[in-house]
Amino acid sequence: MSLHLYDTSTRTVREFVPVEPGRVSMYLCGATVQAPPHIGHIRSGVNFDVLRRWLLRQGYDVTFCRNVTDLDDKIIRVAAEEGVPWFVVSERNQRAFGWAYDQLGCLPPTVEPRAMGHVPEMIELMRRLIDKGHAYAAGGDVYFDVVSYADRYGKLSNQKLENIWAAGDTDTDSLKRDPRDFALWKGAKPGEPTWPTPWGKGRPGWHLECSAMATKYLGGTFDIHGGGVDLIFPHHENEIAQSQAAGDGFARYWLHNGMLKLDGEKMSKSSGNSLLIPDMLRKVRAVELRYYLVAAHYRSAIDYSDEALQEAAAGYRRIEGFVTRAAEVIHDVDAAAPLPQAFVDALDDDLNVSQALAVIHEVVREGNVALAQGNKEQVARLLAETQNMLDVLGLDPRSEQWRSTGDSGLREVVDALVAVALEQRQAARARKDYAAADAIRDQLAAAGIVVEDTPQGPRWELAQ
Repeated sequence: MSLHLYDTSTRTVREFVPVEPGRVSMYLCGATVQAPPHIGHIRSGVNFDVLRRWLLRQGYDVTFCRNVTDLDDKIIRVAAEEGVPWFVVSERNQRAFGWAYDQLGCLPPTVEPRAMGHVPEMIELMRRLIDKGHAYAAGGDVYFDVVSYADRYGKLSNQKLENIWAAGDTDTDSLKRDPRDFALWKGAKPGEPTWPTPWGKGRPGWHLECSAMATKYLGGTFDIHGGGVDLIFPHHENEIAQSQAAGDGFARYWLHNGMLKLDGEKMSKSSGNSLLIPDMLRKVRAVELRYYLVAAHYRSAIDYSDEALQEAAAGYRRIEGFVTRAAEVIHDVDAAAPLPQAFVDALDDDLNVSQALAVIHEVVREGNVALAQGNKEQVARLLAETQNMLDVLGLDPRSEQWRSTGDSGLREVVDALVAVALEQRQAARARKDYAAADAIRDQLAAAGIVVEDTPQGPRWELAQ
């Protein structure tokens, strides 16, 4: 079975065939940086990171473009409330997003363009649309003429044009030919940043930005466009309209991840129900948070709860425990060992990570039996399979990512402290003071640390 992905534009699972053999071009709608990220924002980055890793594992050369929207109405409003320039707000929050992506093990994008660095490309795209009769200037604004694209507008979101409401993206609807027309360019207003164009000073509309950046870095036709399901309409619908009306083929596959909800509601800053990344990393380790975010199918909704988060963390620690114990016996892991076919089939089936994790847990169960039986050959094979599968998901506890984060630093500190206690316990046992040895073990257990005596000596892990 080859890779198949659910394409929102056709509402079918399609075989993935790239534009250019051996190469994949992928664009992800990244952060609009009016505020620091919560886990709902970062879920998209993690999900598409897994897709990218899987494509790389299959031998593709992947160009991954993840944009930053560094100016929009919300950023301008926050800047006005704080009494600072717009770029202060966007820069601060862009750094917070970058830190969060790094903490959760997302590979850095090939390119991460900022919208306001691409105004010339946006002006050129507007010029092409006006020349083709799909856009018009009015009172300093520039609008996309939805009726001129009526035969195709609404296909991505499965809507008919007559049922689509007014765009509601400006306070200058009186200038529009049709209230459903959307703004490509917004005329200058007092206190707002502006750039000069042939149609007057102003700033770009949100939808225009992504079309200009995607085609600049990936070409007029590229493979995959991703983002949250909440972006299907109007953002992605409008991207398709303006790009294809201008003559670009644009994205061939549209992938959308589900929302992360809290008490059944979409997480948002305005409703005050967001869970910011630093707060989450005080509850679980970063690798455990990543596991939680990838464990559900990327298209499914997640209704967040602390209980579900802790269950996911415990599930990851079971995998980690096997890898740690096996690595004490097997020092050289075969990084080229083949992946289990069931794991490959799961990811090729629309990136079914939940099924892929079920395969990992089954291999781990077999590995624990092999460890108990002392079958080193079997342990070596199963450890290699486990680590190679975890590497695809960005979850290998022995990878450089998790060895070099604060997670491992904390582990090293705890490991050093526990080692002192275990040395005292061993000394007590050596002098046959078993009461003292048992007391040390009980104190460690009370602190959530389980000690296991093995032929290689005592080892410990956190209680699950």
